[in-house]
Amino acid sequence: MRLFHVKQSLLFFLTAMLLVLPWGGFSSNVQAAQTFDREHYVYDNAQLLTDDEEAELQQLASELGEERDTAFLIITLEDTDGKDIVQYVEDFYDEHGPGYDQPHGNTAILAIDMNERDVYLAGFKKAEQYLDDGRLDMIRDEITPDLSDGQYFEAFSVFLNNAYEYMGYEPGDGPGQSGSSGYTDYGSGGIDDGYNAHEYDSRVNPENIFFQWWFQLIISFVMAGGVVGIMAYRSGGRVTVDAQTYMDKSSSKVISSYDTFVRRTITRQKKPSSNTNSGGGGITGGGHSHSGSRGKF
Repeated sequence: MRLFHVKQSLLFFLTAMLLVLPWGGFSSNVQAAQTFDREHYVYDNAQLLTDDEEAELQQLASELGEERDTAFLIITLEDTDGKDIVQYVEDFYDEHGPGYDQPHGNTAILAIDMNERDVYLAGFKKAEQYLDDGRLDMIRDEITPDLSDGQYFEAFSVFLNNAYEYMGYEPGDGPGQSGSSGYTDYGSGGIDDGYNAHEYDSRVNPENIFFQWWFQLIISFVMAGGVVGIMAYRSGGRVTVDAQTYMDKSSSKVISSYDTFVRRTITRQKKPSSNTNSGGGGITGGGHSHSGSRGKF
């Protein structure tokens, strides 16, 4: 009988713990999300920006975010207190609940860790689809040289403008098309045809190969090579003498031929591993899925 009461008390205690602990954490996260300043977009904890630069980025993020119904956040860190940068961004979203007009809403985050030289971009809710892993990879590739050179203001400006442009172009659609992306109920965030402040034409596909600098460079080299080749061909006189001119076919012939194997040389080279692009999207501890792109600078 006594054993029965002990088991019953233990079961009651475990049930109470399961009920109290999760709801306590959930309650604190909800309270933090409700009090979070949703009009603050630049968190320069590493002190990389001047006051004027921070104010300009804050204004730019506010204007572009209003156009896309999305909060564009920039977070700089001296270090992450031992956390992986992906975990830090996920916890930031869970605990503070950023979003354009509601807690845990449409959000795009750029975070850099100066200690580990890590950069991570993430998209939540609507931004998860419009800023998928591939698009975030392209944005990260473009801003990494500026981050490496210490041009932080330039890198953050490019992030805001490029993220804004991609958010105005339906994922999976071609130029000028208006298909369905499967996205619903995260706000309008559509294309504003009358918006010209940032010189963005929503009918142009930012992923079009003709707008890639490397493709344009290749075309330039091909055209330049063709022109030089034509000029070189026409610069000299026409050659009318060849080996057949001096050969007497009635008396010339090959007597014998043979091949001699001298040596064989094998060179091995280890293929370098690339750590410029690792990770991607995932799910936060609070159950919020997101896209992502991670790298070094």
